[in-house]
Amino acid sequence: MKPRERQQAILDYLQIHGRTPVDQLADYFETTGTTIRKDLTVLEADNKVLRTYGSVVLTPVSDEIDLPITNKTTINLEVKSKIGRAAADLIKNGDSIIMDQGSTVLQMVPNLSRFENLTIMTNSLHIINALTALELDFELLMCGGTYRPKSGSFHGILAESTVEKFTFDKLFIGTDGFDLNVGLTTFNEVHGVSKAMCHAAREIIVLADSSKFNRRSPNVVCPLEKINVLVTDSGIDQNIRAALIEKGIRVIVVD
Repeated sequence: MKPRERQQAILDYLQIHGRTPVDQLADYFETTGTTIRKDLTVLEADNKVLRTYGSVVLTPVSDEIDLPITNKTTINLEVKSKIGRAAADLIKNGDSIIMDQGSTVLQMVPNLSRFENLTIMTNSLHIINALTALELDFELLMCGGTYRPKSGSFHGILAESTVEKFTFDKLFIGTDGFDLNVGLTTFNEVHGVSKAMCHAAREIIVLADSSKFNRRSPNVVCPLEKINVLVTDSGIDQNIRAALIEKGIRVIVVD
């Protein structure tokens, strides 16, 4: 196989499999690691792949990069607001819940004033500020950790270890990509706290507008089999919806 043919084949492979170790590519194409690394150097120079810690992933296109939270809150706002309202309907008085950082989860907050005796943990400064402004008698918990300005949220070992000390009824979590093979994915490299939240909750509820489907970001946050409920909009492909229902996931669709 000529270098250019192999490089295109590498791109095709990454499109299907997502982030892949360099050694795995060498085995798959039956060549040396040195040859694969030369191919990746060419592809990286063309801005087609990103290499980190011995693995490689496709470079995200411009509308899929890890945007600041201030930008994300303006995208599909009407749909996100409807999803946030429907997600809030899943809460009961007295619930203990986690709200992961994210622009769609943030849209739940205006719908929480009708509840009583909630315990809420979040790693999002935007969510905690919005909840505080409601002046409600909720028990609010902040997980702490290292502050990430781009997402307005806290991450790192301290945040993860704090979450691991608790058990919650429900987790409400957004996503950068929703893939039927691997589940929830994100561009955020410091996604360990989101994974810890998935382990700490009895029920995982995903908030994702229909643009997030068939998109795979580099980092897997939660496998498909652990998701209990999906709240999305009517733009979801009916084949995807049917596949999720077949896997035992409750799908709630807003207009």
